Amino acid sequence: MKGKIIDGRKISKDLLNEIKEKINTLSSNQGIVPGLAVIYVGDDKASNIYVESIIKKCKKVGLYSEKYNLPKDTKEREVLSIIESLNRNKKINGIIVQFPIAEGIDENKIKWAVSEQKDVDCINPINVGRLYTNSVGFIPCTPKGVIKLIKSTGENLAGKKAVVVGRSNIVGKPVGELLLKEDLTVSICHSKTRNLEEYLLKADVVVAAAGRPNLVKGRMIKEGSIVIDVGTNVVDGKLVGDVEFEKAADKAAFITPVPGGVGPMTIAMLLENTLEACLRQCELKL
Repeated sequence: MKGKIIDGRKISKDLLNEIKEKINTLSSNQGIVPGLAVIYVGDDKASNIYVESIIKKCKKVGLYSEKYNLPKDTKEREVLSIIESLNRNKKINGIIVQFPIAEGIDENKIKWAVSEQKDVDCINPINVGRLYTNSVGFIPCTPKGVIKLIKSTGENLAGKKAVVVGRSNIVGKPVGELLLKEDLTVSICHSKTRNLEEYLLKADVVVAAAGRPNLVKGRMIKEGSIVIDVGTNVVDGKLVGDVEFEKAADKAAFITPVPGGVGPMTIAMLLENTLEACLRQCELKL
């Protein structure tokens, strides 16, 4: 294996330690503890594990948290009522709603309902607009984590070519926008892209976020590139990414594993955004 592993677990652990120190300082000097509320509708096993991980990490860094695990037959008006209450709750600085949400609930209404000031995963269209217009807002957690991992390599990114595989509103599109802000030249490829390999072989940075196991083959990777695998797919009971890891690692200079790459960063970014939200709402700086 040639590629250096980008250890998302270690990087996220270091970030969580920094967040913990800042929360301790905020609590000691101002008597303020940032608060995060998590809303989850249904009984999806993977979502439940993720929510429990969020609550666990909140406790670890000293961040106050509330969890609203609602049955899958919960009505839209009930979810909206909880969000409205949390918007007014001064103990809560950040709100996250776990998607996909239950059938019969309009996701767009939920996204608009979360206060833009507490929208720590950037789902409110106002914050989405801010992301694409270089205005002050929140950066969605997974894309923010992707950029942190890329920058952790220490490589000079300006002017290089990047390819994002996947065009979702959650990962692909915002990652493309954030890469543009780092002065890379960005191509976004998707299921209708012709000759994906041709794009990838020219890419200095690859972000795979298509949700298709081993879509990006090792032969498609440019020598010396940075490869970030956002994919989480279960194949034969094993978690694998969108990148053919072993063969890609023989060509890449830096590569993230699955698991242990992007995944741990998402929660760290969520807690960082919650701390940031608290500081903004209290008009404080650390």
